[in-house]
Formats: sequence, C-alpha cells, structure tokens
Amino acid sequence: MSEPRWWQPEHHAARRPRLLARMRIVAALRRFFDGHGFLEVDPATLQVSPGNETHLHAFRVERDDGGPAYLHTSPEFAMKKLLAAGEERLVAFAHVFRDREVSPLHHPEFTMLEWYRAREPYRTLMADCAAILALAADAAGSSVWRYRGRSADPRAVPEQLTVVEAFARHADMNLLPLLPEAGESLAAGQGATVRFGAAARAAGIRTVPDDSWPDLFSRVLSERIEPRLGLGTPTVLLDYPASEAALARQKPSNPRFAERFELYICGVELANAFGELTNPVEQRSRFMADMDEKMRIYGERYPLDEDFLAALALMPPASGAALGLDRLVMLAVGAERVADVIWTPLADAASP
Repeated sequence: MSEPRWWQPEHHAARRPRLLARMRIVAALRRFFDGHGFLEVDPATLQVSPGNETHLHAFRVERDDGGPAYLHTSPEFAMKKLLAAGEERLVAFAHVFRDREVSPLHHPEFTMLEWYRAREPYRTLMADCAAILALAADAAGSSVWRYRGRSADPRAVPEQLTVVEAFARHADMNLLPLLPEAGESLAAGQGATVRFGAAARAAGIRTVPDDSWPDLFSRVLSERIEPRLGLGTPTVLLDYPASEAALARQKPSNPRFAERFELYICGVELANAFGELTNPVEQRSRFMADMDEKMRIYGERYPLDEDFLAALALMPPASGAALGLDRLVMLAVGAERVADVIWTPLADAASP
C-alpha cells in the first residue's frame, strides 16, 4: 500500500488545524510589525548571487538570455539594498531555498521572517524576538512548547548567555585562549586550529585531521551546546567570535567578537541576528574567504553580488534578524517536523 499524501482529504483534515494556526500566527506577526512602523516588502527570489556563506547550498537556474541565476537562500541582500535606498524599517515573509536540507527541522523551500531596523542597536532585536515568541504562543493557544523531550515557556523572559559562557557551562571548555588572534590563519593545521583541536579532543569531541577552526567551533556548538539551550526559558546566545559572523560588524568594545546573537527554544535554533556590517571592502574580503573555503570543501563557489557590495557604501547603520517561520509554527502547535506546518510540502519531505 502506498504511503498517504498530504493532499489526500483525510490526511489534510488532520493537518488543517495546524495550518490554520500558522495563518493566525502570521496575521499576529503582521499586526506586530505594522504597529511598530515596519514596511512589509516582497524581495525578488531570483538573484545573481544566492549568498556567500560557506555551508549554504543554493538552487541554480539556467537562463536562456544569459546567466546563471540562483534562488536566494535569504532575502538579506535585497533588503539591505532597500535600506541603502532610504527605507528605515523593513520586514518580509520570504520564501527561501536551500539545497541539501531535508530533515525534521529543514525543508528545501521554507519561509523566513526577516526584519531590519536602520540606526538601531542589534540588542533591540532581542526584545523583538521575545515579543514574537509570545505572539506565536497566544495565536496558537499554547502555554508550554515541547520538542523531543525538551520543554520551555515561550512567554518567559529569555536568558542571555554569551558563547564563551556557553562553552564553559555546556562543553567544559575555555574558549578565550582558543580564539584566533588578528591575522591568524583558520586553516587546518594552523596555530588557532591546533589549539582548538587539542582542547576539543580533551573534552571528548571527535576531530579529523583536516578540520578548520570553524569546523571545530560548529561541532562543539551542535553536539554539546545547542541541545541544552532554550530549556525552561528561551535562550539568546550572543557575542559570537568574529570569524563566525560573516555579515556582522565587530563589537567596538572587543573586536574579537561580533554583534551577533541566535535565539533558541527547546534546543531548536529559531533566529539569527546581526549588527550589520556596512564596510564594502571588509565584506568583499569576508565573502572571498568564504568562497575559497567553499571551493576547498565542496568544489564550487558562488558569484559575488556587486550591486550589494556597492549598496553597502550607502547603507546606514542597521540591525537585522532572520527567523525560521516554519520552525516557530512547528513549536507553537506541537508538530514534529516543519513539513507538518507547510501548506504544500515537497512530496519526499512530507510522508507521515
């Protein structure tokens, strides 16, 4: 017997209450942003560059009149161009596309809630995130969120935890002496990476000879830290190492760290926020380094969006956040997978 499909009436009837809750959550979020003076925009999906982060994989589109082009992995470049054009507060409910991502928490096409505040500090976004959690809980009628044995109160004031504190608390590692110094290479076998690798092995973390510093950082974060974040109350994980925030500006008080935070609840990452980098020379350098790393690991690179780099010279100081809407809904309604709260999921990601 074939597996049931989301479009079969009896299966759709079981999914429908969660989908209706999704629409209530979206409506509540639209009211929130409209009430705070945000302009909702609809960024184009087709872009000359899908983004330039090392581990993001895009869908390529061949054009008869030249090309190639890509489906964006985020509306970030387009929205920052609008900030450069003079807009002050922007929000988008954008469909975005990422290849190689099918899991309970991933779907190749998903909805990203992304918003920007010109001339406002990135910590303002922490209050936005707390408000969004409470609004989603109210719209869904849920009081405690649960996911895979973890639970949290979405209306609780989020805990603020620095990355250095999180490494000490959950991985028993002192991150400070492992941070790269200015100009220090992050390649495998280099000083900062050797130090980190030794500390990771001492903490019982698996390493391989060609690990780079970002590889080690990501592995410790995913294996030891993220599953323990957002338990009981949401967690804002902040002050990332500067090397782990490709589009964020460095903290003026300590340039070894960046103005970046992530929001977690029930061990699930929900949002990523930056104090935005507006230096086009620095941004180009970071993109090129990330694309070199992408070529080393995956044998491919994506083009740079020269319009975006030019626009950065006009962009005002700003803060911005991206939140996975499908994950938010999944947690708010008690679903097990993001595919359960997407109206028309991809067939091979939606089997019950």
